[in-house]
Amino acid sequence: ALSVGSDSNGSGVVALLEIARLFSLLYSNPKTRGRYNLLFGLTSGGPYNYNGTQKWLRSFDQRLRESIDYAICLNSIGSWDNELWIHVSKPPENAYIKQIFEGFSNVAEELDIKVGLKHKKINISNPRVAWEHEQFSRLRVTAATLSEISTAPELLQGTGGLFDSRQFVNETAITRGVKLVAESLANLVPIGRECVDCGPMTSVSGLYQSNANLLDIRGKGPALVGWNWGNVWEHVWKRHIYGHQGKNVQIFADGGSLAVNPAYIQSWLDLLSQTPRVAPFLSKNDPFVMALKKELADHTDEVNMQHEVLEGVFTFYDSTSARLNIYQVASVTFDLLLLLVLGSYLIVLFSFLVITTRGLDDLISLFRRPPSRKVKTA
Repeated sequence: ALSVGSDSNGSGVVALLEIARLFSLLYSNPKTRGRYNLLFGLTSGGPYNYNGTQKWLRSFDQRLRESIDYAICLNSIGSWDNELWIHVSKPPENAYIKQIFEGFSNVAEELDIKVGLKHKKINISNPRVAWEHEQFSRLRVTAATLSEISTAPELLQGTGGLFDSRQFVNETAITRGVKLVAESLANLVPIGRECVDCGPMTSVSGLYQSNANLLDIRGKGPALVGWNWGNVWEHVWKRHIYGHQGKNVQIFADGGSLAVNPAYIQSWLDLLSQTPRVAPFLSKNDPFVMALKKELADHTDEVNMQHEVLEGVFTFYDSTSARLNIYQVASVTFDLLLLLVLGSYLIVLFSFLVITTRGLDDLISLFRRPPSRKVKTA
């Protein structure tokens, strides 16, 4: 009940809520709606092998899981100075990994933030995963973890202990992290192949409708309905979702209507820092869980919640709080001082009694050395 995890991973929860709020404002206007559907997930059981993430992914329909281009996991971004790390499982030479890293690097450069890339292979024989994105990678979904931690923590190490409290988390760091992720998503460059048949209104397989005026062609980039494909291909290829290649337009610039809200971040961070969220003790109808559901419902089209039993090698007991009684006793110095006082008192009392009854000479004789007896021999 004393473990609140303000940074691990309260900072990630706050960042996800703010990113959802920003994109809900952006997507509410048909003119600024992006060509990607965004899926936000809050999962529990992070310290226990990301058990919630694993079960959440396995509950997906296979077609839905295959439609995910990539996932960004947020882990401990509330106490960094000027450098964040992107952890991946696929090689850095992978096209999608390069796309993700370059997108973050370009935005980070404009925001004066350092972003590094860490590659760690997955050990299939080891059931434990070091990072949350590895649960995605095991199901062949491209994913990365953004964290202030450069190396993977050991099991139950640095996962919201008693020291991970509000005073060690900086909301300014979370604000900068939110802006980095939001701008990077907004300036995504789609990966595609060259257009083979660019005639007017070319029919291409694999169309997935995103809204009334825009189609997403997986692997080929976007196409505008009703336009001459050959005329707009060059224009489309040089577009980001909202920015332009070579120049990142700040969608969430400070002072604008889409700016990151520090007050929103601070209020949720304060709430998270006062609410223990140990996974085995959170019920489906827990007030805090319902508050998160309501918040996401305000910023997304649909919210689904599932409750799973935490499985693993740990045994959890149903007591989350108990009273600890601490008794303060006298120190050893007090005992020595008391012994000295009592000893002195007894010596004085003994001396007084001997003097009054036998005289001073008898008292002094007690401390005199007795005369030596020499044995005379004949």
